[in-house]
Amino acid sequence: MRKNSVKNTRINGEVQRVLAETIRGEIKDPRISPWTSVVSVEVAPDLKSCKAWISVLGDEEVRKSTLEGLRSAVGFMRNKLAREINLRNTPEITFIMDQSIEYGVNMSRRIDEVIAQDDENAKDRVEDADGEEPEED
Repeated sequence: MRKNSVKNTRINGEVQRVLAETIRGEIKDPRISPWTSVVSVEVAPDLKSCKAWISVLGDEEVRKSTLEGLRSAVGFMRNKLAREINLRNTPEITFIMDQSIEYGVNMSRRIDEVIAQDDENAKDRVEDADGEEPEED
């Protein structure tokens, strides 16, 4: 099976769906933030390993505790995957923290700040130009 085959894409989507549902509704670990989402999943073509990128809304402490909680529940999630998806092998799950959403929000905020500063500078220039009286000879 090739990496980008239709079958592999379908398996990635199913694994992502099952992981998201399990994290959202079935894991009762208090370390796992309720604002956790599974951004992407990549199952190896041999179905032996799986990388799951997760995003957590919150500070660094919340992200670390969520990642720790997910790593401790990986056996439960593999069992759930084996029951939900009929695969030859149940993949070993590796969770990776994805910070692209946080990065995008941060960049958007910075762009808004630059635009606001630019608008303020343009407004000051217009006020300065209106306030000056023409020089007479």
